[in-house]
Amino acid sequence: MSDPNPGDGHDRSVADADKTARARIRDAAIRRFARDGVAATSLKAIAADAGVSPPLVVHHFGSKDGLRAACDEYVNELTWRMKSRLDSGLSTDPLSSIRQAQTDLPILEYIARTIPDGSEHADALVDSMVEDTLRYMAAAEAEGLVRPAENPRERAVVLVLWQLGALVLHEQARRLLGADLTGPSLATIRFWLPAGEILAYGVLDPERFEEIRAASLAALAREETEG
Repeated sequence: MSDPNPGDGHDRSVADADKTARARIRDAAIRRFARDGVAATSLKAIAADAGVSPPLVVHHFGSKDGLRAACDEYVNELTWRMKSRLDSGLSTDPLSSIRQAQTDLPILEYIARTIPDGSEHADALVDSMVEDTLRYMAAAEAEGLVRPAENPRERAVVLVLWQLGALVLHEQARRLLGADLTGPSLATIRFWLPAGEILAYGVLDPERFEEIRAASLAALAREETEG
């Protein structure tokens, strides 16, 4: 919205001060939501972290739901900005651009905490990760780095879900593997080495997989016919 009094310097200074307070509240909420989760975080705690009063939080965002939506939108904006600035190469990790970026906000922790709760912004972020993975995999196929897929989009969706699922369970990955999935790329190596082995060499015997695949497709066909 444009300034109703563009010539009034006092009004502009008040707007700038409000914008600064709004940003402080938003960043404090991202940190709190990332650490404690949305449900366990109060507006009072966020206000204290931001150095403002709880009524000012309500003034800017209306409610905790409104603040959560603003945080989601900002995290999406940051994520897309990072992707546009950084070249992630032929990576199957949709979070690689965030890992490479320098930011003082716990973006990966925030995603890990809030994606399971669901929101339209979370859906948009996941959709963008699927599109990125499709693009990376197509380029990797062209370079001969990965095998072609019968269903490229479904493969991309499964890869994204695997990686986001691992991110949600990042504390278990740290406990069991010593890998920090919320850290920079180097910190994830203890996770990606066994994951890469699974992707490169597989787990199932190929003949056994074809049997399972045929039976699964037959079951789906029966369900569609009977449905």
